[in-house]
Amino acid sequence: MKTIIRIFLLIICSFVTYQPFVYSKILFVGKGLSFYNTLTLAVKKADNGDIIIVLPGIYYENSILIDKKISVIGIQHPTIDGESKNEIIKIVANGCSVQNLRIVNTGISFMQDVAGIRIESSYGVNISNNVLENTFFAIYLSNSKNCLVANNTIKGNAESESFSGNGIHLWKCDSITIEYNDIFSQRDGIYLEFAKHCIIENNLSSNNLRYGLHFMFSEGNQYLKNVFNNNGAGVAVMYTKNVVMKENKFEHNWGMNSYGLLLKDIDESIIEKNTFKQNTTGIYLEGSNNLLIKNNNFIKNGWALRILGNCYGDTVTLNNFIDNTFDVATNSSQSSNIFSFNYWNKYTGYDLDKNKIGDVPYRPVSVFSRIVEDNPNALIFLRSFFVDVLEITEKILPSFIPVNLIDNSPLMNSKSND
Repeated sequence: MKTIIRIFLLIICSFVTYQPFVYSKILFVGKGLSFYNTLTLAVKKADNGDIIIVLPGIYYENSILIDKKISVIGIQHPTIDGESKNEIIKIVANGCSVQNLRIVNTGISFMQDVAGIRIESSYGVNISNNVLENTFFAIYLSNSKNCLVANNTIKGNAESESFSGNGIHLWKCDSITIEYNDIFSQRDGIYLEFAKHCIIENNLSSNNLRYGLHFMFSEGNQYLKNVFNNNGAGVAVMYTKNVVMKENKFEHNWGMNSYGLLLKDIDESIIEKNTFKQNTTGIYLEGSNNLLIKNNNFIKNGWALRILGNCYGDTVTLNNFIDNTFDVATNSSQSSNIFSFNYWNKYTGYDLDKNKIGDVPYRPVSVFSRIVEDNPNALIFLRSFFVDVLEITEKILPSFIPVNLIDNSPLMNSKSND
């Protein structure tokens, strides 16, 4: 009978484990006499290729070092409680797997990045289907490659940046897949620095103290079908190139200096089929060049686009701009960026030849938006008669807005950019 159970568990584990492994034996962690009482002891007794099954219960332990190729699989999410003392699980071996655990209560340190699960200098590690609560950093990868972080739920209780860490944190990593994770109330939901060739897909990052996603010096990554909402400042992308951001949702990121998407010193990247809805600023661009901003929806933002004068060669095309307070703002009287074939619901032109393209160009920068760029306090006049007079005067005798920031082919109808 025991042999049948062992074979059954092996078959199950082979389906849920990310990497292939060579089967040796199965060790059980539980309260029975024939089981190991702690995960720490089971890991010490395990050999490469072994499977550790953690049975339901609460296990008070921390500083668990996994230094061999093993799989740790929980049944009904048993709790590993670090008792607010130290890091809980640290992996320093290739091909490991940690699945179906509930990991809670790491320590807090201002000298090191204490994590619920840390992967260090490892290849092919699988972290999936776990719940992490009240951890400083939740899942931390450094100097690692070809790992999977999937279907985890991370719930922090961040109240200040000093006393909180990030949900999923990558440092000097390559080819990491982060998918289907739900991340709440951390400092940054997902953070990448010097990480390349990663895929971040179908994650929910919400109510985080600073950014839903924050990455720097991280080239060649793809961010697909994620939802970033109600974060302190949305998403920040800095000092990188060759980034693809498609089909994401940036929603309800409000605040004095908050953005759906902040782009600073970004080159040769694609922003396509995203939705920017009800953010203080949909996209803020500074020092960002040769970007393609295409087929996006900008809906009910304070500013849809704020594009500074040090941005060159960007193409903004086939987007929908609907009910934004300001469609486009800039701090420069010149622009070398291309705006074409966008739908602007504020456009009042006509289409006599019925080709669905306006016969009159559209200037998306209003004179009042230029005034606000220089004097933010002027926003108190937003709905005033004074502003209406300014806008009418500017249309007749344009002098303040950039003459070459213009959409010569505005669409008469919105596009389906889903």
